[in-house]
Amino acid sequence: MPKFIADSMLGKLSKWLRIIGYDTLYFRKIEPKSIAKISNSEKRIILTRNSHLSELQPYKLVYINSTNIDEQLKQIISEFKIDTKSRLFSICTLCNTKVKKIKKEEVKDKVPSYIFKNNSSFYICQKCQKIYWQGSHYHNSIRKINELVI
Repeated sequence: MPKFIADSMLGKLSKWLRIIGYDTLYFRKIEPKSIAKISNSEKRIILTRNSHLSELQPYKLVYINSTNIDEQLKQIISEFKIDTKSRLFSICTLCNTKVKKIKKEEVKDKVPSYIFKNNSSFYICQKCQKIYWQGSHYHNSIRKINELVI
C-alpha cells in the first residue's frame, strides 16, 4: 500500500487520501529539501504541483496535473489503482493517525447531545482524540468517492 507526502499546495488532496484510508503526510509549510528527505527515509511518494521537486531526487514523485480536487483524486486513484472502499475513514483527517472504534458511552460528554442521541457508532483518533461518527459528512464523502470512481 503506497504512503504519500504532499506538498503545501495539496492540502485538500491529502485530506481526501486520508478519508479513503491512505497514510498521507501534509505540512502547510515545509522546505522542498525536507519533503525529499522524508520521502527517501520513509519510502513515501511525493505528490506535488512543483515540477522542480524532481531535481531533489526523492524516493518517487508524482506531478499532480490539475488544480481541481476531483481531478487530482481521480489521477491518484487511477495511477495507483487505489482501493476506495476497504479502508474508508480509518485514518484521522487532521493528524494522519489510525482511528479506532470507541464505546458510545465514552463520548457522551464529548459530542453534542443530538449527535450522541442520533448515532450509534463512534471512532476516535488515537493521537489527537478527534471523534468521528457517520453523519452527513460521512455520507457526502461516500457519495463523492462513488462519483469519482464511476
